[in-house]
Amino acid sequence: MNVKEFGADRAETILLLHGGGLSWWNYREEARLLEDDWHVVLPVLDGHADSGTPFTTIADNAKALLSLIDERFGGSVLFIGGLSLGGQILLEMLARRRDVCRYALVESAAVIPSRLTGAMIGPAVGCSYGLIRNERFARAQFRALHIREDLYGEYYRDTCRITREDMTAFMKASTTYSLPKSLGETSARVHVCFGERETRVIRKSAEALCRAVPSAVTHRLPGLYHGEFSLNRPGEYAALVREIVGGG
Repeated sequence: MNVKEFGADRAETILLLHGGGLSWWNYREEARLLEDDWHVVLPVLDGHADSGTPFTTIADNAKALLSLIDERFGGSVLFIGGLSLGGQILLEMLARRRDVCRYALVESAAVIPSRLTGAMIGPAVGCSYGLIRNERFARAQFRALHIREDLYGEYYRDTCRITREDMTAFMKASTTYSLPKSLGETSARVHVCFGERETRVIRKSAEALCRAVPSAVTHRLPGLYHGEFSLNRPGEYAALVREIVGGG
């Protein structure tokens, strides 16, 4: 698994898992803000540019990350955060190992599966995939994602390097993901955040997460769309990490 590391000489580790279609740069600014105090590890998820591994399932990504934690960090870390697809992989990790981390921050993760939407992913990607390298189409997609402008170059470069098979696989997996039954057994202090302008599915998913983990803390983010918190507000995100780790 390809990872980027910051503050490698620090004792305790923070793991941050990027959203689908993005890459480690999703959390680059947060890593720079946190590296003086923690070892920050930014993995490239399977099926994404430079991952070196095709995407199979969310469960397989979770197992690979658990293996990484076993091999490098003694079986557990201080904090894991994840956006969207990364948040779903984080949930799978929490369900598979109750003590994989002490604190978790799940951002904008959908946990209400839609078979109909999942069935439409293949045809939709098949129709649009050929346009990914078209600058006008890429710009329109980028604007629709509400990502800050300085990330466009990396977004365009890495999106063009995702195969149609991988894109179809991780989008379908994300759309059809449902909460693992064992999630409620986690010993991690779980925090759930979502933007005020997100879709109904994401808002309802946050409610479902808090029912599954009754001790979870919810953070409703005023005025934000999907993914804007970690992508566009790195200072605020890093501050929340510090608050969570400092006060639970």
